[in-house]
Amino acid sequence: MRIAVVGAGTIGLAWAALFAAYGNDVTVTDPRDDLDAAVDEALPMLAAGLPGNDAADLRSRIRTTHDLAEAVAGVQLVQENGPEKLEFKRQLFADIARHAPDDALLATSSSGIVATLIAEPLPDLVAARLLVAHPFNPPHIVPLVEIVPGERTAETTVEAAMALYAALGKTPVRLHKELPGFAANRLQSAVLQEAIHLVLSGVVDAGELDTLMKASLGGRYAVVGPFESFHLGGGPGGVRHMMEHLGPGLAEGWQRLGHPELDGDAVATVVGQTEAAYGSGPEAYRQRAALRDRKQLALNAALRQADHV
Repeated sequence: MRIAVVGAGTIGLAWAALFAAYGNDVTVTDPRDDLDAAVDEALPMLAAGLPGNDAADLRSRIRTTHDLAEAVAGVQLVQENGPEKLEFKRQLFADIARHAPDDALLATSSSGIVATLIAEPLPDLVAARLLVAHPFNPPHIVPLVEIVPGERTAETTVEAAMALYAALGKTPVRLHKELPGFAANRLQSAVLQEAIHLVLSGVVDAGELDTLMKASLGGRYAVVGPFESFHLGGGPGGVRHMMEHLGPGLAEGWQRLGHPELDGDAVATVVGQTEAAYGSGPEAYRQRAALRDRKQLALNAALRQADHV
């Protein structure tokens, strides 16, 4: 398959590596002057997260160009990863549609802008091929990709996207309604809101909060989601028992959750504690990201093995 990756930031480069790892011919396009250097610099770390691949093999299947029209010519998929600005994405997809094949799947990695808004000024035939395919970072390792069609997205486009991303080893989940932030980011935002509240309230510091999460909900929710966990927590009576005994208290507890204000002092506290726990700068990033990726790969492998026992 021929794939165009539009936008060579962190997400776009990870998509490019994943597509190449599955044997696809990938073209990356971005106006940045250091495009080739950015690809070359990113690939060693990305390859480490794609077992069985090395940077040189991936690079042999990835070419670059500053010319958008050249990048999207003859492709079956366009994966867009531009800035989170509605008007920018509208113009970008109008340009893509002028040069890509009429049957190419048009996917945006947007983390919050819905396809209906992006497609609003576009012709019906273009809107029918456009949807959100939102990955969770890092896209080449974390399985999820949220498939979110717009109001004019054709059902055949949704079906093709579900099959395409599944064939790339992803776990595609179709959302049945559009809303800003989609589903996974909204869940993440809810957790982060309370995490920041607990840190600013002095209950725990940032490093302790992360330890608390990793040693409890993080591991649990990798195995069973919130609803299955709640169901199992009720024993043989399941979720019915839990709702009867804990439901009213849950609703009351939601009213007591924190709503922190991110003023200058709050930001300084969160940033200071996080950098104290994990360091800062390029080298600290590379070390922590590599450790994250190794752990995520080990978790993915363990879960696959457990599913097939």
